Amino acid sequence: MTDPAQPVLRMTGVGKTFGPTRVLRDVDLTVRRGEVHGLLGQNGSGKSTLIKILAGFHTPDGGTVELDGTSVDLPLSTADRRDHRLRFVHQDLALLPSLTVLENLLADDVATGSGIRPRRKRAELARATALFERFGISLRPDTLVRDISRLERAKLAIARAVSHLDAEDSSVRGLLVLDEPTAFLPQGEVSELVALMRTVAAQGAGVLFVSHDLDEVLTVTDRVSVLRDGELVGSEDTASLARGDLVRMIVGRPVSTLSAGSAPLPAVGERPRLQVSALRGRAVAHLDLSVQPGEIVGLTGVIGSGFDEVNQLLFGALQATSGSVAVDDLELEAGRLSPSTAIRAGIAYLPSDRAVEGSAPALTVGENVALLSLRQGGGPFALTGRRLERHAGKLLRDLDVRPPQSALAYASLSGGNQQKAMLAKWLVTGPKVLLLSEPTQGVDVGAREQIFNLIAEAARQGCAVVCSSSDLDQLAQLCNRVLLMRRGVVSDEVHGQAVTKAGLTDMLFTDADVVTRPLRAASDA
Repeated sequence: MTDPAQPVLRMTGVGKTFGPTRVLRDVDLTVRRGEVHGLLGQNGSGKSTLIKILAGFHTPDGGTVELDGTSVDLPLSTADRRDHRLRFVHQDLALLPSLTVLENLLADDVATGSGIRPRRKRAELARATALFERFGISLRPDTLVRDISRLERAKLAIARAVSHLDAEDSSVRGLLVLDEPTAFLPQGEVSELVALMRTVAAQGAGVLFVSHDLDEVLTVTDRVSVLRDGELVGSEDTASLARGDLVRMIVGRPVSTLSAGSAPLPAVGERPRLQVSALRGRAVAHLDLSVQPGEIVGLTGVIGSGFDEVNQLLFGALQATSGSVAVDDLELEAGRLSPSTAIRAGIAYLPSDRAVEGSAPALTVGENVALLSLRQGGGPFALTGRRLERHAGKLLRDLDVRPPQSALAYASLSGGNQQKAMLAKWLVTGPKVLLLSEPTQGVDVGAREQIFNLIAEAARQGCAVVCSSSDLDQLAQLCNRVLLMRRGVVSDEVHGQAVTKAGLTDMLFTDADVVTRPLRAASDA
């Protein structure tokens, strides 16, 4: 049996380097049996890398990991994680909506093709019912997952993980890693998941809890560890910490109070080019937004706040439930927007995931770049190889995409050149509205500067730009004003001279219920 005093996890001297970048530096982390331990830090601090080392996705450059007092080889294998009762619940929950609650609970059997045989089903139903009762979960095993709420799905994911942590004496052993499972839950439902975490810990497991929400951390955790720039700042008992203490550990300095709107917005036009009224979606509860020609407006917040959903709603990539969108004199019903409708209205959209949503990696650079502009110039027979090569080649040279060879596979370009190519695709159409989501994510410094210049030039030509980003440096360099979203609504605004990295950081921490400044690094992307 496991010694109750033995830590379920002890990481010692763990480091990780990606190329020339040192992401983790000699990190020590201990999680005790029966505690909820918070792992905090800004985006880019190394949290995600540390979790991925635990999951066996990354191999550390050095250091040791002990699970239940036993040293394990790195990277951790699936067998290691199973034998030492190490389970993960991530934001996406990894549930299959088309299967029942019971089938998701027994996902390992379903995935291997053994399924749930009739002779086993009665026993498995009884086990599932007992597990749910034990942790206060009200779920019917035969219900399809697509028919249950977000909160119920989060509870199911935790219950599935816990079912693999059960010991013979009916206690719970091992380590449960919860990587922001509350990010997309309404505030009123978070308390139920917090109670479930406490129950799991009370029955003997260690819980490592990653969250952006300061109130959650102060409520649910027994201890917290804070990473900053890849180093462990410290591990403290939560009971001894106040909100300001945590913020200082995370940011590295006290956060002052900012009076938003301290500088006037420069006049850039007499009428809005983009007018959004009462927009509502999955995470967006209500949004009114007005952007004038030549104005660059930033949107930011933490995961689940809705800032990263706005552009998808405005482009019709996600279906809005209500609201209206007007581009100049053309008014559109938000709930009926589609990408083709948005394009016809003069709206361009550069998504954050250029590989999945913004491009066709199997096609050539020229085909990716030229499709939209050629579509505007003729019928189905207008797209000839010679015309495509001539047109795309000019675009690639004008925007300094390297190498400027239209016949190359798009996937062969570097991240920065892929992003410039996708931006070129939209800019050549002369859009009235440019929607950008994390436009410089994963690109090098040189490409970042070029992308900034392209965006600024589009604004100078009268384009209304909305930039959704968690990169505060990027927003400070690009934007006339920045809106902060919390829980689906705009809660704060900075503009003019206040649009600085320090000003945006202060805005995020002024009366906020978040604990991390949403900065990105390649290691945590």
